Amino acid sequence: MKPEPAISRKQLIKLLNGDLAREFQAVIAYTVYSQVIKGAAYNEIAKELEKHAGEELSHAIQIARQIDYLGGTPVTEPEPVKMSEKPEKMLRFDLENERQTIVNYRHRIRQADALGEYALSEVLRKIIAQEQDHLIDLADALGITPPRTDGGS
Repeated sequence: MKPEPAISRKQLIKLLNGDLAREFQAVIAYTVYSQVIKGAAYNEIAKELEKHAGEELSHAIQIARQIDYLGGTPVTEPEPVKMSEKPEKMLRFDLENERQTIVNYRHRIRQADALGEYALSEVLRKIIAQEQDHLIDLADALGITPPRTDGGS
């Protein structure tokens, strides 16, 4: 793993705001998908998506708190939410969002450590554990191996 380039506190706040917008996106996607996904094959995962929505909201609150602590103002707009009529497509959208979020948070942890913001790193480590659980749940629902989040294929 190559070291993260040094960034400023201001740059870290901007990146965290991007992460916050992704968390808002996840809350919306999981909330909507859990209600519109249809079919007997998806009953269990729909319940799991409801749970994921609550966990993503908790992540958003934690990230917003860290942005405020760092002297920034948390964003209020989510990233766009993709929709589909096909349940499998919705699950794949979520899977890719989780994969990218894990990749982003791994970078953010190294960036926070480089700035000596160790409490932020710890918050992100706890969030990553849940994001990885979401990734596994989605991959299981799709009947696939979880995608790699370390840059490999």
